[in-house]
Amino acid sequence: MHTRCLTPSLLPMRRLLVVSRPALWVNTVGTLVTGLWLTGRLYSLDAGPVALLLYLTLPFNLLIYGLNDLSDREEDARSSRKGGWQGARLTPGEGGPLLRATLAWNLPALGLLAALLPPAALGVLLLSAALFAAYSLPPLRLKGRPFLDGLSNVAYALPLALPALTLGTPVPWLPLLALMSYSVGKHAFDAAQDSPADRLAGTRTVATALGTRGTALYALGWFALAGALLWPVSRLSALALWGVCGGMALALARRPSPEQAARLYPLSIVTPWIVGTVAGVGLVYLLARGEWRGL
Repeated sequence: MHTRCLTPSLLPMRRLLVVSRPALWVNTVGTLVTGLWLTGRLYSLDAGPVALLLYLTLPFNLLIYGLNDLSDREEDARSSRKGGWQGARLTPGEGGPLLRATLAWNLPALGLLAALLPPAALGVLLLSAALFAAYSLPPLRLKGRPFLDGLSNVAYALPLALPALTLGTPVPWLPLLALMSYSVGKHAFDAAQDSPADRLAGTRTVATALGTRGTALYALGWFALAGALLWPVSRLSALALWGVCGGMALALARRPSPEQAARLYPLSIVTPWIVGTVAGVGLVYLLARGEWRGL
């Protein structure tokens, strides 16, 4: 008598979407679109930018969050925010199918992009993917290395440079460095709510190392730097970043607890929308007047 295998060989698309956290796709798709804005060719139909736009939806976010969920099953089991739109809580039989799905969605897409993109753009894309993999996977597993965990999150900013590298326009260095600084600060801020679960699992992060108040002040410093880098480009965007991101970091510093961090987390989720909208309105105005010349 043969025992029937109950482990699914494939995960349904609905489950893959949950793992990829569509609410957070703004961090990849939005960054690429902003990069297109900064080239002055937002409506470009070049094959490279279009292929990148498609790749930075489900496939790339599966790479980011699928690998993360596979590595963080113990922490996620203790996290009250997992199991919904903020991230999947994997069942024991989903690990293998999820890994296969992540590879199946990413490897062919990266092969196609290798044929479409200039070497510099492909190198930056692969660097971003490698940093996300190193964040979650051993032997590096940067998530468990305080301060390196947040610094590796500059990977979120790298797609900003891809349109310029693909289309042969100047790289927008100040916005890129500002977004890198913001990404490091946001990672630290978001990690504060998970510090109890991370401590129970034995995972050392910037939040477990600094404590909640120290983490809030650390994030505040990165947000301050991000705004300063944006100031020469768009003072309104810098003020929006300081007001929203700096404000939530100060609110956590005044009431430093993981519970307060969890209450503020929805604001953290929408900060890219808020600051991005402010920056986008200003940029569209300059483009319409023919005054945008890139950076």
